[in-house]
Amino acid sequence: MSDPQQVPDALLLMARGCAHCPSVLNALTHLIEEGKIGRLEVIDVSRHPEAARQAGVRSVPWTRIGPFELEGLQSRGDLSRWAERAAAGGGMGDYYAHLLESGRMQQVPPLIRRHPETLPALIGLMASLETPMAVRIGVGAVIEELAEQGELAPAVPELIRLTHAPEPQVRADACHYLSLAGGDEAVAAIRALLEDPDPEVRAIARESLASGDGAQGSGDG
Repeated sequence: MSDPQQVPDALLLMARGCAHCPSVLNALTHLIEEGKIGRLEVIDVSRHPEAARQAGVRSVPWTRIGPFELEGLQSRGDLSRWAERAAAGGGMGDYYAHLLESGRMQQVPPLIRRHPETLPALIGLMASLETPMAVRIGVGAVIEELAEQGELAPAVPELIRLTHAPEPQVRADACHYLSLAGGDEAVAAIRALLEDPDPEVRAIARESLASGDGAQGSGDG
């Protein structure tokens, strides 16, 4: 049996006449029986519209399992996997990828602002060459938005670590995002990439230094 302290709770917002709501409710009920969720709260938003307003929900079914908010029809298998991720205390990288791939990029920056400790999970998507291009583009857009608001500093240590990644593409991306973050540590890491064995990484390092305060000494190593 699962550790009761680790089993997540779930919330389902549904409505009368919703075609997919009964399927999601049935799947969540099975997860209760299997011990994968500890408690299920079900709210009919046609009777309690305030619940939808409070959650910022515009369509149902809408499900929350632990920290994960899921829109629309979800299979029993998908819900089970999200419950397992919530129980394990991880899975934020998978969740951010899910949001970005489903066109919900606008939900990611507010989540990171509420939970800044999950920012490395987003950075981790950039570090994996298996991440789909659509997700990588979304990661870049989120990082740029955070940088514009001065909220990228917590990512600097992880980005510096990635400047030593074996893949040139990862080093190049880390260099670019460090230039957006700014700060002495970021500039020092970018300068070190002027000696990178890959010419594209060296070029991005030069451009990054030239576009910021660390332009001095930006010759190619």
